[in-house]
Amino acid sequence: MNIAIVVSEFNSEVTSKMLELATEKAKILKMNVKYTCKVPGVFDMPLIIDKLLQKKDVDAVITLGAVIKGQTKHDELISNVTAKALVELSIKYQKPVTLGITGPGMSDRQAHQRIRPVSERAVEAAKKLSEELEKIKNDSTNHN
Repeated sequence: MNIAIVVSEFNSEVTSKMLELATEKAKILKMNVKYTCKVPGVFDMPLIIDKLLQKKDVDAVITLGAVIKGQTKHDELISNVTAKALVELSIKYQKPVTLGITGPGMSDRQAHQRIRPVSERAVEAAKKLSEELEKIKNDSTNHN
């Protein structure tokens, strides 16, 4: 299974560790990381993900980012808009796009606590979703 990882450079103290852990988890699960793309922030992910999903050698995209609460509700806006765009892209291309983005409403301390579980679950979800999609695809070809 070929995957792409899109990681936000914003809050890089957190996201660089997320990338490390996600890459390790992908190797353990025998997933091939074909592309690793860095974007300025999570809001910037959808355009790159759209391009990656058009590639025949990409089966799924893992997103990694940390949206930490500031003085305003900007974190909520960024998280909501991005999550909606990721779902739309996944459906458009019929390929998994996993949400390895923490936040909104999260403190810096909480972001650090979530590095490992969120990174690993995002990779595991891509594998599981791909397997389920394959079952459905095979099942429909068996019944036609």
